[in-house]
Amino acid sequence: MQLIQKRANARVGLFGNPSDGYGGKTIATTIREYYAEVTLYEWERIEVVFSRQDQRSFDSIDDLVADVRMHGYYGGVRLVKATIKKFVEYCRRWGFSLHDRTFAVRYDSTIPRQVGLAGSSAIIIATLRCLIEFYEVRIPREVLPSLALSVEVEELGISAGLQDRVAQAYDVPVFMDFAPERMETIMDLKCGTYRPIAAPLLPPLYVAFSDMEGEPTEVVHDSLRARFEGGDDSVIEGMRRLANLTDRAIGAIEAGETRLVSALMNENFDIRRSMCRLAPGHVRMVEAARDAGASAKFAGSGGAIVGVCDDEATFDKLKANLGQLGCRVFRPTLGPAE
Repeated sequence: MQLIQKRANARVGLFGNPSDGYGGKTIATTIREYYAEVTLYEWERIEVVFSRQDQRSFDSIDDLVADVRMHGYYGGVRLVKATIKKFVEYCRRWGFSLHDRTFAVRYDSTIPRQVGLAGSSAIIIATLRCLIEFYEVRIPREVLPSLALSVEVEELGISAGLQDRVAQAYDVPVFMDFAPERMETIMDLKCGTYRPIAAPLLPPLYVAFSDMEGEPTEVVHDSLRARFEGGDDSVIEGMRRLANLTDRAIGAIEAGETRLVSALMNENFDIRRSMCRLAPGHVRMVEAARDAGASAKFAGSGGAIVGVCDDEATFDKLKANLGQLGCRVFRPTLGPAE
């Protein structure tokens, strides 16, 4: 019996986010500490198995309400089902032969929900990796993020950009350019220009998050999309500034200019704050990190932040400040699992 297990690691946005959905540029990486894992194995019929995260019984009505607020009504099962559907349609459109063996598939995830570490896209990327191996289909690496994005945008109506899926598909730090003139269509899907970055070039980073401050990504992206498409000058100018900042950041990273990299992270957050109404709890996390002497910005859209912290004394103060807000603080491990 064939058994396949694939992972996709959590994503941390370093620069430019959220301009990836607006013709901008970003730098992002994956971290090994948190991941989604999908297991696919031959079975007598197609079966999507509920995971421990897809809770169906509760101790009280309040527990049910809290679960729905955090995880939605369908958890990760809808992501797996939508991924399978989109994969099959894509393969048939391109004439890829799919054998008739059947399978069961289940997922597990250690990525905290709704804190901006790309848990949903990790489930989709890991599922696609299983399907690609099971059916022995070749899909170019630069196309995989666009196929994954189509699952959320076209099948599930979720506002999202390519950044998370690119970082998870490449599984290393990546510079991404989504300017219209840099986009190209490959196998009917729009793809940006992607350049991997050697992980050792990045300065010492920290990541922090709070489960208590989680927020669905749609809360931010739906309003931004409407304002951008409505011609809101503050959003359009903000996205332009984020793209320019990312160009400066890749130059600073490659030149080893740690202090400039750190300053640009702070500037990234300030630009985002100029465009969006931010959750007070998230702002407190950034301010507490800066008070400790580290730089800080959002790692995504939710209750996670990232920044540069290049000495242990500052890191100790950082942990103390953010610990008072109920945050976990850690040094991330970059790149694919060994």
